[in-house]
Amino acid sequence: MPATGLAPSPLFLLLLATTVAGGALATSTSGTARTAGIVALVLGGWAVALCLHEFGHALTAYRGGDRSVRAKGYLTLDIRRYTDPVMSLLMPLALLALGGVPLPGGAVWINRAALRSRAVASAVSLAGPLTNLVLGAAITAVVATSGLPDGLAAGLSYLALVQILAFVLNILPVPGLDGFGVLEPYLPARARRFAGSLGWYAPLLLFVLIIGVPAVGNALFGASFAVFAALGGDPLTAVAGLQEFLFWR
Repeated sequence: MPATGLAPSPLFLLLLATTVAGGALATSTSGTARTAGIVALVLGGWAVALCLHEFGHALTAYRGGDRSVRAKGYLTLDIRRYTDPVMSLLMPLALLALGGVPLPGGAVWINRAALRSRAVASAVSLAGPLTNLVLGAAITAVVATSGLPDGLAAGLSYLALVQILAFVLNILPVPGLDGFGVLEPYLPARARRFAGSLGWYAPLLLFVLIIGVPAVGNALFGASFAVFAALGGDPLTAVAGLQEFLFWR
């Protein structure tokens, strides 16, 4: 893509290769090897999806007028460009591994003053969650139509569910999440300033509620499973993948 200067980084290709290798290992009939493959498939796949999610934001911003994203390296799919090592990478991956909940972790800094309109600014925020939704739908379709080995089908189904869960979580109108970013360009300046002052506190509070208040967690997972099933996913296969992913429980 010469128009954007996109050149996938070696690190992104390594993450992609890790995901593929995990998928290959998940086809094993050995329980240990299959479980290890599912873990590598889901963690690698989530990291790849994080890159694509943030790339979706950046590409939409680039096309909408913010040329600075190219100089910042956001169009290279290099995960290091999108993350703070602790808050944006280690914590989300750890929370995914420990609880199966993909807390949003990436970030791209957009020069919103350079965007052509409020509609473009909303589209920039929406692009990330839609990327997760498209990935989830595509993976679900592959599982539903390909007759895959049980281990690979379970791992991919859970990875697809993770993408749907990320979509449902990100689209919530909570400050700090993309759903709020879709609305933010149309809000009064005072509301935007207040939301900006919350920083990471609002998403972290939401995560605490998801984990600590059963009704909140059940609503989030219920909505995610409903979307997953509507796309043709098999919830039982996804749960089998989740159980193997959280093998120590």
